[in-house]
Amino acid sequence: MYFDFDQCRFADLDVATQAPALHAADGVLDWAGLHRATQQWIDRARAAGLGHGDALVISGHKESAFVVAMLGCLCLGVTYVPVDTINPPARLQRITTLVHARAVYDAAADAFLPGADVPRALAVPDLAYIMFTSGSTGDPKGVQIGRDSVALFTGWIRDCLTLGPAPAFMNQMLFSFDFSLFDLCGALGLGGCCVLCPREVIASSEQFVDHLRDSHVAVWASTPSFVRQQMLNPRFDAAHLPDLKVFVFGAESLTPRVAEELWARFPQVRIINSYGPTEATCSTTWVEIDPALRAAAPNPFPIGIGKPYAEVFLDDGEICMAGDHVMRGYLDRPDLDAGVLFEHNGKRAYRSGDLGDVDEKGRFYFRGRRDDQIKLNGYRIELAEVDVGLARLPGVVAGAAVVLRRPDGSLVRMIGFVETTQPQTGPLQRPPADLADWKVQLERYMPPYMIPSELFAVDALPQTISNKVDRKQLEQRYQILARTLRTTEKPA
Repeated sequence: MYFDFDQCRFADLDVATQAPALHAADGVLDWAGLHRATQQWIDRARAAGLGHGDALVISGHKESAFVVAMLGCLCLGVTYVPVDTINPPARLQRITTLVHARAVYDAAADAFLPGADVPRALAVPDLAYIMFTSGSTGDPKGVQIGRDSVALFTGWIRDCLTLGPAPAFMNQMLFSFDFSLFDLCGALGLGGCCVLCPREVIASSEQFVDHLRDSHVAVWASTPSFVRQQMLNPRFDAAHLPDLKVFVFGAESLTPRVAEELWARFPQVRIINSYGPTEATCSTTWVEIDPALRAAAPNPFPIGIGKPYAEVFLDDGEICMAGDHVMRGYLDRPDLDAGVLFEHNGKRAYRSGDLGDVDEKGRFYFRGRRDDQIKLNGYRIELAEVDVGLARLPGVVAGAAVVLRRPDGSLVRMIGFVETTQPQTGPLQRPPADLADWKVQLERYMPPYMIPSELFAVDALPQTISNKVDRKQLEQRYQILARTLRTTEKPA
């Protein structure tokens, strides 16, 4: 059995019905059970007044009921709006209001709750989901993704990645982040198993490895930052996770150092790099790190070529993409649409705000964000390029650059932070002895104006809730250290 994302229904209803479909921390739901639970949920949703074209906010974390509700919405023609419980109640209420939700489904309580004060059907038809990202004004903005876009994305996983029959996918990214779609569409579209990994399980490194082993996880999708975090556990290797065969990365640059550390622990695994914003249904480009690319070891690795349904191109150095996978616009924000959406060769197209270039084989490389481009001492600098340079230092797993600003917003200087292969004690330390000449080493492949004024080692680069490096937290650590030094150095 599997879930047909093209038709939004369960298919092959009499095949492998007792195979695992969802493996949660509290038990396993087989395919027959998932089908039955979804049908029962649909009946309850209809009784709650939900119908085609309505929006339903789903609140929860990694409950099986969350997945059941999403599948039920797809079957019903209801647009689901995922909101993880990590969000405060005020944000949940604001999103409910913005989408004019007919109801809110609490996955943990398995209960339908009242929706917006004035619920109404969505203006854009045939949406699979609306996912909210941070807005520059402080109000969240809703990315509207069509049902056909999800079908295309699932088809790429099925037809291009050759993952084998019924694989088990690890699912650790919050459902309110689009990267989680890879695990859901991959596992359920291939008739495999989606292994739900809640925060409580991930927080215990030993329990996490046991959960992955017991559920026979074969496909791992995450940011490079998240996998680096797991490398602190010596049991994160092929001996303890023999079924793990494929790593898929996205949302951050993948460096050769991280890839080689993975191959040292999992010698036979395939590593796939991908790229794409939420506005383009999770990802738009991909590349497998084959032996030739591994030997070349560009830093970082390319983000790849466009998927079969996507046209990717550069416009004044900015990565753009066109195709039916591009969003249907931001919810009720034509002003935002005007700045990023356009038509290209008869298809919807999106300006990503990401900078890139392309090699002679047509493979694209990510070179940073337009909004991460700074001008320091008259020079334009991409923070992502500095990150990559820091990661090239010996004994360094990953690096991140942070810019300090004056109260008026003007730039003061750039600080570098590195996570090293040798564990550090404390949240912020001076670099280890083998990096005493770090500036000299950086000058070998980086112009002087791109070299940070100071360098610090951290126990681990902090992460945001979407598992990306948290630059704001690094800046806060530095500010705390600076205040401490000022206090201790005051004359008596």
